[in-house]
Amino acid sequence: MERTNQTASVTEFILLGLSAHPKLEKMFFVLILLMYLVTLLGNGVLILVTVWVPRLHTPMYFFLGNLSFLDICYTTSSVPLILDSFLTPRKAIPFSACAVQMFLSFAMGATECVLLGMMAFDRYMAICNPLRYPVVMSKAAYMPMAVGSWVAGSVASMVQTSLAMKLPFCGNNIINHFTCEILAVLKLACADISTNVISMGVTNVIFLGVPVLFILISYIFILTNILRIPSAEGRKKAFSTCSAHLTVVVVFYGTILFMYGKPKSKDPRGVDKQDLSDKLTSLFYGVLTPMLNPIIYSLRNKDVKAAVRSLMSRKRITR
Repeated sequence: MERTNQTASVTEFILLGLSAHPKLEKMFFVLILLMYLVTLLGNGVLILVTVWVPRLHTPMYFFLGNLSFLDICYTTSSVPLILDSFLTPRKAIPFSACAVQMFLSFAMGATECVLLGMMAFDRYMAICNPLRYPVVMSKAAYMPMAVGSWVAGSVASMVQTSLAMKLPFCGNNIINHFTCEILAVLKLACADISTNVISMGVTNVIFLGVPVLFILISYIFILTNILRIPSAEGRKKAFSTCSAHLTVVVVFYGTILFMYGKPKSKDPRGVDKQDLSDKLTSLFYGVLTPMLNPIIYSLRNKDVKAAVRSLMSRKRITR
């Protein structure tokens, strides 16, 4: 009975953010706001060209449009909350809003992992099996692949979020983070979280390990096939069709490995600096990667650049 009363008393969480470093808050507010606006603009333009330009109505650009929409959803699920935390003295978020934010950010991250794997398969088919590509990657195939990515990410997030929010929180409601990051929330629970840890481990293997392995195998076949092309011009043209996706994959998973693979400080005096470093790394991962994706595709893809120019010229004519 006592535990029930304690659990019910936690109606909101307090987000620490950069409370211990108030001088950094205004600077980071401006920086994150600018990055968020660039993210919305860049991904918004990519969505427009993939929808409105007929020659981009192919599986690769359909997946790219999904990736851009996903990046907008991912940043929007957390950045407004982060920006508000930089300006609000009391950085509180209701229990239900915390659950929604946790669900959205986890779902978008898991979906992106699967979607990048689907995009790798698309590039594998285009380069290694070009004659079968129109049949295998037909509209009846690539649309369910994209929908399946969203459904899988959403289901995984629903499971993890529900498991986390069912835990009892006995008074301790201070989250040492900018958002309701699931691992930070689990640390506050006053119950055994072994089920959550095991579930998170299985989810990480499915949504991180499996796609990475799939992408790695796909690119081994892709690179092997490219090296067999006799002409240098042919090799360059073939590699250019997958270089943007490969760059996005390296940035996305490279940042994740940097975040979770770096050694923790063993010096108790360095804990505050370590916490600040972890939070800032997580902050820039959540904003920088979605901002870079449209830039990478715009710089490394001639079709996208031509489509953007065509769209801009069309707007000038209509005016």
